[in-house]
Amino acid sequence: MLLKEYRICMPLTVEEYRIGQLYMISKHSHEQSDRGEGVEVVQNEPYEDPAHGQGQFTEKRVYLNSKLPSWARAVVPKIFYVTEKAWNYYPYTITEYTCSFLPKFSIHIETKYEDNKGCNDNIFDTELKDQEREVCFVDIAYDEIPERYYKESEDLRYFKSEKTSRGILQEGWRDTQDPIMCSYKLVTVKFEVWGLQTRVEQFVHKVVRDVLLLGHRQAFAWVDEWIDMTMDEVREFERTIQEATNQKIGMFPPSISINQTPLSSYALTGPASAPTTPMCTEAPESLSVPKDRPRKKSAPETLTLPRLASSGVSQGSALSPLPDSNNIQSPTTPSSSSDLTEMDEP
Repeated sequence: MLLKEYRICMPLTVEEYRIGQLYMISKHSHEQSDRGEGVEVVQNEPYEDPAHGQGQFTEKRVYLNSKLPSWARAVVPKIFYVTEKAWNYYPYTITEYTCSFLPKFSIHIETKYEDNKGCNDNIFDTELKDQEREVCFVDIAYDEIPERYYKESEDLRYFKSEKTSRGILQEGWRDTQDPIMCSYKLVTVKFEVWGLQTRVEQFVHKVVRDVLLLGHRQAFAWVDEWIDMTMDEVREFERTIQEATNQKIGMFPPSISINQTPLSSYALTGPASAPTTPMCTEAPESLSVPKDRPRKKSAPETLTLPRLASSGVSQGSALSPLPDSNNIQSPTTPSSSSDLTEMDEP
Protein backbone atom coordinates (compact mmCIF):
# COMPACT_ATOMS: atom_id res chain seq x y z
CA MET A 1 0.00 0.00 0.00
CA LEU A 2 1.29 3.45 -0.95
CA LEU A 3 -0.28 6.51 0.70
CA LYS A 4 0.15 10.11 -0.44
CA GLU A 5 -1.58 13.40 0.34
CA TYR A 6 -1.95 15.83 -2.55
CA ARG A 7 -2.67 19.53 -1.98
CA ILE A 8 -3.87 21.50 -5.01
CA CYS A 9 -4.54 25.23 -4.58
CA MET A 10 -6.92 27.20 -6.82
CA PRO A 11 -7.61 30.95 -7.27
CA LEU A 12 -11.26 30.30 -6.32
CA THR A 13 -13.46 29.92 -3.25
CA VAL A 14 -14.70 26.54 -2.03
CA GLU A 15 -18.27 27.55 -2.89
CA GLU A 16 -17.28 28.59 -6.44
CA TYR A 17 -15.38 25.37 -7.02
CA ARG A 18 -18.47 23.32 -6.21
CA ILE A 19 -19.89 24.41 -9.57
CA GLY A 20 -16.55 24.39 -11.35
CA GLN A 21 -15.76 20.84 -10.29
CA LEU A 22 -18.99 19.40 -11.74
CA TYR A 23 -18.53 21.37 -14.96
CA MET A 24 -14.88 20.36 -15.31
CA ILE A 25 -15.45 16.65 -14.70
CA SER A 26 -18.25 16.44 -17.27
CA LYS A 27 -16.42 18.37 -19.97
CA HIS A 28 -13.08 16.67 -19.29
CA SER A 29 -14.67 13.20 -19.48
CA HIS A 30 -16.29 14.09 -22.81
CA GLU A 31 -13.00 15.37 -24.25
CA GLN A 32 -11.07 12.27 -23.18
CA SER A 33 -13.64 9.82 -24.60
CA ASP A 34 -13.29 8.57 -28.14
CA ARG A 35 -13.71 5.37 -30.19
CA GLY A 36 -14.80 3.10 -27.39
CA GLU A 37 -12.46 4.51 -24.73
CA GLY A 38 -13.12 7.10 -22.08
CA VAL A 39 -15.66 7.53 -19.28
CA GLU A 40 -19.11 5.94 -19.39
CA VAL A 41 -21.61 7.12 -16.74
CA VAL A 42 -23.56 4.14 -15.38
CA GLN A 43 -25.39 5.81 -12.48
CA ASN A 44 -25.80 9.38 -11.19
CA GLU A 45 -28.40 10.05 -8.53
CA PRO A 46 -28.97 11.72 -5.12
CA TYR A 47 -27.75 9.76 -2.11
CA GLU A 48 -28.18 10.32 1.62
CA ASP A 49 -25.65 9.06 4.17
CA PRO A 50 -26.43 8.81 7.90
CA ALA A 51 -23.09 10.39 8.83
CA HIS A 52 -22.46 12.85 5.99
CA GLY A 53 -26.01 13.83 5.05
CA GLN A 54 -27.36 14.57 1.58
CA GLY A 55 -25.03 13.92 -1.34
CA GLN A 56 -24.71 12.56 -4.86
CA PHE A 57 -23.63 9.05 -5.88
CA THR A 58 -22.08 8.35 -9.28
CA GLU A 59 -20.78 5.15 -10.84
CA LYS A 60 -18.65 5.24 -13.97
CA ARG A 61 -16.65 2.89 -16.14
CA VAL A 62 -13.29 4.22 -17.27
CA TYR A 63 -12.06 2.48 -20.44
CA LEU A 64 -8.32 3.08 -20.80
CA ASN A 65 -6.56 0.12 -22.43
CA SER A 66 -4.62 2.25 -24.92
CA LYS A 67 -3.49 4.58 -22.12
CA LEU A 68 -1.74 1.79 -20.22
CA PRO A 69 2.02 1.28 -20.55
CA SER A 70 3.15 -1.53 -22.87
CA TRP A 71 4.08 -3.84 -20.00
CA ALA A 72 0.56 -3.50 -18.56
CA ARG A 73 -1.23 -3.94 -21.91
CA ALA A 74 0.53 -7.28 -22.27
CA VAL A 75 -1.29 -8.76 -19.27
CA VAL A 76 -4.77 -7.20 -19.43
CA PRO A 77 -7.65 -8.05 -21.79
CA LYS A 78 -8.45 -5.83 -24.76
CA ILE A 79 -11.78 -4.85 -23.23
CA PHE A 80 -10.57 -3.42 -19.94
CA TYR A 81 -12.22 -0.88 -17.68
CA VAL A 82 -11.94 0.47 -14.16
CA THR A 83 -15.07 1.04 -12.07
CA GLU A 84 -15.26 4.43 -10.34
CA LYS A 85 -17.69 4.96 -7.48
CA ALA A 86 -17.95 8.42 -5.93
CA TRP A 87 -19.91 9.82 -3.00
CA ASN A 88 -20.04 13.61 -3.09
CA TYR A 89 -20.95 15.29 0.22
CA TYR A 90 -19.32 18.57 -0.74
CA PRO A 91 -16.99 19.82 0.73
CA TYR A 92 -16.13 16.19 1.52
CA THR A 93 -15.99 13.45 -1.12
CA ILE A 94 -15.01 9.77 -1.29
CA THR A 95 -13.93 8.10 -4.54
CA GLU A 96 -13.05 4.44 -5.08
CA TYR A 97 -11.57 2.70 -8.13
CA THR A 98 -11.63 -1.07 -8.58
CA CYS A 99 -11.12 -3.55 -11.41
CA SER A 100 -12.75 -6.98 -11.60
CA PHE A 101 -9.83 -8.26 -13.67
CA LEU A 102 -7.40 -7.28 -10.88
CA PRO A 103 -9.16 -8.10 -7.59
CA LYS A 104 -6.14 -7.04 -5.49
CA PHE A 105 -6.00 -3.57 -7.07
CA SER A 106 -7.82 -0.54 -5.64
CA ILE A 107 -7.55 3.24 -5.29
CA HIS A 108 -9.22 5.08 -2.43
CA ILE A 109 -9.38 8.90 -2.43
CA GLU A 110 -10.75 11.10 0.33
CA THR A 111 -11.05 14.80 -0.48
CA LYS A 112 -11.66 17.84 1.70
CA TYR A 113 -11.86 21.46 0.53
CA GLU A 114 -10.92 24.51 2.57
CA ASP A 115 -10.48 28.23 1.88
CA ASN A 116 -6.72 28.40 2.53
CA LYS A 117 -3.43 27.92 0.67
CA GLY A 118 -2.82 24.32 1.77
CA CYS A 119 -1.49 25.06 5.24
CA ASN A 120 -3.74 22.71 7.27
CA ASP A 121 -1.50 19.82 8.32
CA ASN A 122 -4.16 18.20 10.49
CA ILE A 123 -7.05 17.97 8.06
CA PHE A 124 -6.80 14.15 7.78
CA ASP A 125 -5.52 13.38 11.27
CA THR A 126 -8.53 11.31 12.28
CA GLU A 127 -8.35 9.24 9.08
CA LEU A 128 -4.57 8.78 9.10
CA LYS A 129 -4.12 7.70 12.72
CA ASP A 130 -0.66 6.10 12.77
CA GLN A 131 -0.20 5.82 9.00
CA GLU A 132 2.66 7.71 7.42
CA ARG A 133 2.09 9.58 4.19
CA GLU A 134 3.99 11.79 1.79
CA VAL A 135 2.62 15.32 1.26
CA CYS A 136 2.83 16.54 -2.36
CA PHE A 137 1.94 20.10 -3.39
CA VAL A 138 0.64 20.38 -6.95
CA ASP A 139 1.08 23.75 -8.68
CA ILE A 140 -1.56 24.10 -11.40
CA ALA A 141 0.43 26.84 -13.17
CA TYR A 142 4.08 25.77 -13.03
CA ASP A 143 4.19 21.99 -12.58
CA GLU A 144 5.11 20.13 -15.75
CA ILE A 145 2.20 18.52 -17.54
CA PRO A 146 2.42 15.62 -20.06
CA GLU A 147 2.94 17.06 -23.52
CA ARG A 148 -0.08 15.30 -25.01
CA TYR A 149 -2.37 17.22 -22.60
CA TYR A 150 -0.86 20.65 -23.09
CA LYS A 151 -3.03 23.38 -24.61
CA GLU A 152 -1.91 26.97 -24.91
CA SER A 153 -5.38 28.23 -23.98
CA GLU A 154 -5.10 26.33 -20.66
CA ASP A 155 -1.61 27.55 -19.76
CA LEU A 156 -2.29 29.43 -16.53
CA ARG A 157 1.02 31.30 -16.76
CA TYR A 158 -0.63 33.38 -19.50
CA PHE A 159 -4.37 32.97 -18.85
CA LYS A 160 -6.49 35.82 -17.43
CA SER A 161 -10.19 35.43 -16.69
CA GLU A 162 -12.36 38.07 -18.34
CA LYS A 163 -15.29 37.63 -15.95
CA THR A 164 -13.37 37.40 -12.67
CA SER A 165 -10.17 39.31 -13.63
CA ARG A 166 -8.13 36.56 -11.90
CA GLY A 167 -4.79 35.53 -13.37
CA ILE A 168 -2.16 35.67 -14.78
CA LEU A 169 -0.66 33.29 -12.17
CA GLN A 170 2.94 34.33 -11.59
CA GLU A 171 5.53 32.34 -9.63
CA GLY A 172 4.71 32.35 -5.93
CA TRP A 173 1.05 33.10 -6.68
CA ARG A 174 -0.17 30.99 -3.74
CA ASP A 175 1.30 33.50 -1.28
CA THR A 176 -0.37 36.53 -2.89
CA GLN A 177 -3.59 35.22 -4.46
CA ASP A 178 -6.96 36.22 -3.02
CA PRO A 179 -9.31 34.38 -3.00
CA ILE A 180 -7.57 31.02 -2.70
CA MET A 181 -8.73 27.51 -1.78
CA CYS A 182 -7.12 24.10 -1.53
CA SER A 183 -8.19 20.57 -2.46
CA TYR A 184 -6.72 18.15 0.06
CA LYS A 185 -6.69 14.62 -1.39
CA LEU A 186 -5.64 11.56 0.58
CA VAL A 187 -4.87 8.86 -2.01
CA THR A 188 -4.30 5.20 -1.09
CA VAL A 189 -3.18 2.80 -3.84
CA LYS A 190 -3.13 -0.96 -3.24
CA PHE A 191 -1.84 -3.64 -5.59
CA GLU A 192 -1.02 -6.67 -3.47
CA VAL A 193 0.79 -8.80 -6.04
CA TRP A 194 4.28 -9.94 -5.16
CA GLY A 195 6.95 -8.72 -7.56
CA LEU A 196 4.75 -6.02 -9.13
CA GLN A 197 3.38 -4.13 -6.11
CA THR A 198 5.94 -1.32 -5.88
CA ARG A 199 6.12 -0.73 -9.64
CA VAL A 200 2.36 -0.65 -10.15
CA GLU A 201 1.61 1.51 -7.09
CA GLN A 202 4.22 4.09 -8.09
CA PHE A 203 2.91 4.15 -11.67
CA VAL A 204 -0.69 4.61 -10.50
CA HIS A 205 0.29 7.52 -8.24
CA LYS A 206 2.01 9.20 -11.20
CA VAL A 207 -1.16 8.82 -13.26
CA VAL A 208 -3.33 10.12 -10.40
CA ARG A 209 -1.08 13.17 -9.99
CA ASP A 210 -1.20 13.95 -13.73
CA VAL A 211 -5.00 13.65 -13.74
CA LEU A 212 -5.34 15.94 -10.70
CA LEU A 213 -3.01 18.49 -12.25
CA LEU A 214 -4.83 18.52 -15.57
CA GLY A 215 -8.32 18.60 -14.04
CA HIS A 216 -7.63 21.52 -11.71
CA ARG A 217 -5.86 23.45 -14.47
CA GLN A 218 -8.89 23.06 -16.70
CA ALA A 219 -11.33 23.99 -13.94
CA PHE A 220 -9.76 27.44 -13.70
CA ALA A 221 -9.00 27.80 -17.42
CA TRP A 222 -12.74 27.26 -18.10
CA VAL A 223 -13.90 29.55 -15.27
CA ASP A 224 -15.56 32.01 -17.64
CA GLU A 225 -17.74 29.18 -18.99
CA TRP A 226 -19.19 28.11 -15.61
CA ILE A 227 -18.79 31.00 -13.14
CA ASP A 228 -22.34 32.30 -13.80
CA MET A 229 -24.04 28.90 -13.56
CA THR A 230 -26.37 27.86 -10.75
CA MET A 231 -26.38 24.35 -9.27
CA ASP A 232 -29.50 23.42 -11.27
CA GLU A 233 -27.88 24.65 -14.47
CA VAL A 234 -24.65 22.73 -13.95
CA ARG A 235 -26.59 19.56 -13.12
CA GLU A 236 -28.52 19.93 -16.38
CA PHE A 237 -25.24 20.50 -18.23
CA GLU A 238 -23.88 17.37 -16.52
CA ARG A 239 -26.82 15.24 -17.69
CA THR A 240 -26.58 16.50 -21.28
CA ILE A 241 -22.84 15.92 -21.51
CA GLN A 242 -23.10 12.46 -19.93
CA GLU A 243 -25.57 11.33 -22.58
CA ALA A 244 -23.33 12.67 -25.34
CA THR A 245 -20.26 10.99 -23.80
CA ASN A 246 -21.98 7.60 -23.51
CA GLN A 247 -23.00 7.83 -27.17
CA LYS A 248 -19.47 8.88 -28.14
CA ILE A 249 -18.00 5.80 -26.48
CA GLY A 250 -20.51 3.36 -27.99
CA MET A 251 -20.88 4.84 -31.47
CA PHE A 252 -18.21 2.62 -33.08
CA PRO A 253 -19.10 -1.07 -33.53
CA PRO A 254 -16.54 -3.79 -32.75
CA SER A 255 -13.97 -4.29 -35.50
CA ILE A 256 -14.42 -8.10 -35.34
CA SER A 257 -17.59 -9.60 -36.74
CA ILE A 258 -19.33 -12.01 -34.37
CA ASN A 259 -21.93 -14.55 -35.49
CA GLN A 260 -25.44 -14.23 -34.15
CA THR A 261 -25.37 -17.32 -31.92
CA PRO A 262 -27.61 -17.70 -28.84
CA LEU A 263 -25.64 -17.02 -25.67
CA SER A 264 -25.45 -19.26 -22.65
CA SER A 265 -26.23 -17.97 -19.17
CA TYR A 266 -22.50 -17.49 -18.51
CA ALA A 267 -22.14 -14.96 -21.31
CA LEU A 268 -24.99 -12.83 -19.97
CA THR A 269 -23.05 -11.93 -16.84
CA GLY A 270 -20.53 -9.70 -18.70
CA PRO A 271 -20.83 -5.91 -19.02
CA ALA A 272 -23.52 -4.79 -21.44
CA SER A 273 -21.12 -2.44 -23.23
CA ALA A 274 -18.60 -5.19 -24.01
CA PRO A 275 -18.95 -7.19 -27.26
CA THR A 276 -20.19 -10.69 -26.43
CA THR A 277 -18.56 -13.87 -27.69
CA PRO A 278 -20.76 -16.95 -28.26
CA MET A 279 -20.15 -19.58 -25.59
CA CYS A 280 -20.09 -23.09 -27.07
CA THR A 281 -18.51 -26.27 -25.77
CA GLU A 282 -18.19 -28.06 -29.13
CA ALA A 283 -16.22 -27.07 -32.20
CA PRO A 284 -18.19 -25.82 -35.23
CA GLU A 285 -19.05 -28.35 -37.89
CA SER A 286 -16.57 -26.79 -40.34
CA LEU A 287 -13.70 -27.66 -37.98
CA SER A 288 -14.78 -31.20 -37.04
CA VAL A 289 -12.82 -34.20 -38.33
CA PRO A 290 -14.83 -36.66 -40.48
CA LYS A 291 -15.17 -39.96 -38.68
CA ASP A 292 -14.95 -42.05 -41.88
CA ARG A 293 -11.85 -40.32 -43.23
CA PRO A 294 -9.21 -42.97 -44.09
CA ARG A 295 -5.97 -42.74 -42.21
CA LYS A 296 -3.19 -41.25 -44.25
CA LYS A 297 -0.09 -43.39 -44.36
CA SER A 298 3.09 -41.43 -43.94
CA ALA A 299 5.47 -44.40 -44.48
CA PRO A 300 5.43 -47.87 -46.09
CA GLU A 301 4.42 -50.71 -43.83
CA THR A 302 7.70 -52.60 -44.56
CA LEU A 303 11.15 -51.24 -45.11
CA THR A 304 13.48 -53.07 -47.49
CA LEU A 305 17.19 -52.35 -47.27
CA PRO A 306 19.44 -52.80 -50.30
CA ARG A 307 21.59 -55.89 -50.26
CA LEU A 308 25.20 -55.41 -49.32
CA ALA A 309 27.87 -56.18 -51.83
CA SER A 310 29.86 -59.28 -51.08
CA SER A 311 33.13 -57.58 -51.88
CA GLY A 312 35.29 -55.91 -49.27
CA VAL A 313 33.53 -52.57 -49.59
CA SER A 314 32.55 -50.94 -46.32
CA GLN A 315 28.89 -50.93 -45.37
CA GLY A 316 28.71 -47.14 -45.28
CA SER A 317 29.68 -46.80 -48.94
CA ALA A 318 27.28 -49.53 -50.06
CA LEU A 319 24.21 -47.59 -48.86
CA SER A 320 24.15 -45.22 -51.79
CA PRO A 321 20.62 -43.81 -51.12
CA LEU A 322 21.89 -42.24 -47.89
CA PRO A 323 23.31 -38.71 -48.08
CA ASP A 324 27.03 -38.14 -47.97
CA SER A 325 28.20 -38.19 -44.37
CA ASN A 326 30.33 -35.11 -45.03
CA ASN A 327 27.16 -33.08 -45.50
CA ILE A 328 25.54 -34.21 -42.28
CA GLN A 329 25.97 -31.78 -39.36
CA SER A 330 25.55 -33.24 -35.91
CA PRO A 331 23.67 -31.12 -33.37
CA THR A 332 26.06 -29.30 -31.03
CA THR A 333 25.88 -30.19 -27.40
CA PRO A 334 26.35 -27.35 -24.91
CA SER A 335 29.65 -27.83 -23.20
CA SER A 336 28.93 -25.89 -20.04
CA SER A 337 26.13 -24.55 -17.84
CA SER A 338 26.66 -21.07 -19.28
CA ASP A 339 25.71 -22.36 -22.73
CA LEU A 340 22.47 -23.75 -21.29
CA THR A 341 21.66 -20.40 -19.79
CA GLU A 342 22.16 -18.66 -23.13
CA MET A 343 19.87 -21.12 -24.84
CA ASP A 344 17.09 -20.55 -22.33
CA GLU A 345 17.14 -16.82 -22.89
CA PRO A 346 14.77 -15.50 -25.57
